[in-house]
Amino acid sequence: MWEFDPAPESAEPCIEKRYGLFIGGKFTAPRSKKYFDSIAPRNGEKLSEIALASAADVDAAYAAATKAFPLWSKLPGKERGKYLFRIARLLQDRAREFAVAETLDGGKPIKEARDFDLPMAAAHFFYHAGWADKLEYVSPGRSLAPLGVVGQVIPWNFPLLMLAWKIAPALATGNTVVIKPAETTSITALKFASILSDAGLPPGVVNIVTGAGETGAAVVNHPAAAKIAFTGSTEVGKIIQRALAGSGKKLTLELGGKAANIVFDDAPLDQAVEGIVNGIFFNQGHVCCAGSRLLVQESVADLVVDKLKRRMQVLRVGDPLDKNTDIGAINSAEQLAKIKELVAIGVKEGAELHQSPCKLPAKGFYFPPSLFTNVTQSHRIAREEIFGPVLSILTFRTPEEAIEKANNTAFGLSAGIWTDKGSRILKMASELKAGVVWANTYNKFDPSSPFGGYKESGFGREGGRHGLLEYANLE
Repeated sequence: MWEFDPAPESAEPCIEKRYGLFIGGKFTAPRSKKYFDSIAPRNGEKLSEIALASAADVDAAYAAATKAFPLWSKLPGKERGKYLFRIARLLQDRAREFAVAETLDGGKPIKEARDFDLPMAAAHFFYHAGWADKLEYVSPGRSLAPLGVVGQVIPWNFPLLMLAWKIAPALATGNTVVIKPAETTSITALKFASILSDAGLPPGVVNIVTGAGETGAAVVNHPAAAKIAFTGSTEVGKIIQRALAGSGKKLTLELGGKAANIVFDDAPLDQAVEGIVNGIFFNQGHVCCAGSRLLVQESVADLVVDKLKRRMQVLRVGDPLDKNTDIGAINSAEQLAKIKELVAIGVKEGAELHQSPCKLPAKGFYFPPSLFTNVTQSHRIAREEIFGPVLSILTFRTPEEAIEKANNTAFGLSAGIWTDKGSRILKMASELKAGVVWANTYNKFDPSSPFGGYKESGFGREGGRHGLLEYANLE
């Protein structure tokens, strides 16, 4: 195997030693006077101190958003669009800086932050900027009216991209925002505040509060919120749904997944193997729509597994700032412990574990790319979301069996189909209970395409016309 010289990213991430809360267009100290550390997954070192927002801080953020709403909502769509275009262009201008900050804070490889997260975040602002003055065409014959102040809570796996998914449609439709990033990955959201200032966004239109579960609960339960948008775990999503029941607030939830990636015997197998790798090892498996269950037709199962093992041997695990790295650091010590626990359970329950032979860095949070064979539907690794670089492989004989096994899950976020037959793709896609189905590809996203799930993967859609409707009332 060839060895590659290190190729470290040298751009300056411009991370402040301490961040306050972004409320009413400016940074303020938390009323709690408390801060918590943001830790770099690549080496476990402290990156910055992040403000811990109290209920009083959340009240102040909602007050600022409420004050800003009348002016922002009455602004002509073409004027709102100008702000969104500026934000998109500023993100592009500072893409390298933000990519490094995202990698340091979250642990994902720099090439993923550089080539996916930043371009896609900018694309969402561009896309929704284009809609801002065309809202009468979203639902022909009906007009869209903004909801008011929107509370948003985003996860740690795609901090900047999830922020763009949430904020862009909310602003395009005339709403104002109070958003809380995940406590382990708050830095790029707080850096984004400088983008808003540079774009000249009116004070209070977007407010950023940081903290852990209590802060998120204050955002969700605040009486001034007209809508809550949450992306995160199914467990927390259920808590939010119970809390908002009967409140009259609109709610969208994008929750966990256990996607089936289905490979038929007539599929282009080398192409499918690349799709399998992308489906489960992209962002260390920290992806809600990860193809974490591989269903392979029995006649080609051994061949696919052999090809997959050989492909895994050349995946490079290591420092996420190295441009050669394929699999970076696990986001936190807590997530690493959860992955190890579920992998140990898989071994105990009789599945056969294969891990790539690789030397993991001495510092930081890392886990080798792994796959399990001899997996059955009853194994916990086939039922529970691991949210790590761990693949469970099952087999099937007929399309009907594949559909039955794929749908035999509490989740319904995504699925993949690999076959040479177009008719089979259409049949499978119509019968799979998944919000997004990819055919002969995986993890392809576009701002114009709605994304969301069924069952315990949540409800509502983000992106496209469907996503705009989630942030407006039809009149």
